[in-house]
Amino acid sequence: MSSIVESVLSMPPLLAYLFVAALVFAEDAIFVGFVIPGETAAVLGGVIANQGKADIWVMVPLVVAAAIIGDTVGYEIGKHFGPRLLGFKVFDRHRKRLEDAQAFLRTRGGSAVFLGRFVAFFRAMMPALAGASQMRYRRFVTFNALGGLVWGTGFTLLGYAAGASYQAVAGTVGKDVAAVVLVIAVVAVVVWRLRKGRSDRRDERAFRSRSAPDPSEGQ
Repeated sequence: MSSIVESVLSMPPLLAYLFVAALVFAEDAIFVGFVIPGETAAVLGGVIANQGKADIWVMVPLVVAAAIIGDTVGYEIGKHFGPRLLGFKVFDRHRKRLEDAQAFLRTRGGSAVFLGRFVAFFRAMMPALAGASQMRYRRFVTFNALGGLVWGTGFTLLGYAAGASYQAVAGTVGKDVAAVVLVIAVVAVVVWRLRKGRSDRRDERAFRSRSAPDPSEGQ
């Protein structure tokens, strides 16, 4: 893994921009988020900028734009192919989580699009689910753009801050160890987001169960 990080950090600027933008875009547009969470690409983009191999004022807007455009493509895929797409066997193992995401979208509407941006599974699927549910595009793109702006800016700047630590460790004990430290930091961020996502889903289910009417009250 450290060699992969080193390869990314040694990319020429144009290739680094394209690599980061492609991963962020593909997470929502073609569901790459099931394999590589977009936070990883955004954080690495910030680290690359900190190393002076990219401009942070280019990287941040690029990540934000890739996130928004990727979500828009996901929305269009869901709008035109939603029911057929969600019926694919590849989603069978995620069926319960898809149902939770659909319920979240029904109850929270546009805010689910915004909040879903910060939970890995929801981020990968929420645009397609919003399109499949026929959510108005104007409403979708408003919350999508807001979520992409906050998420893209936050995680890219987080990577930029982490890059300072990378430089300090690299100068002391070498780039290989520094790359391992960076990998651990990136993985820690992703794991934290995944755990927070599970906690958010538990809270959402608990809220729905508390707010559901008691059948005995109608008797």
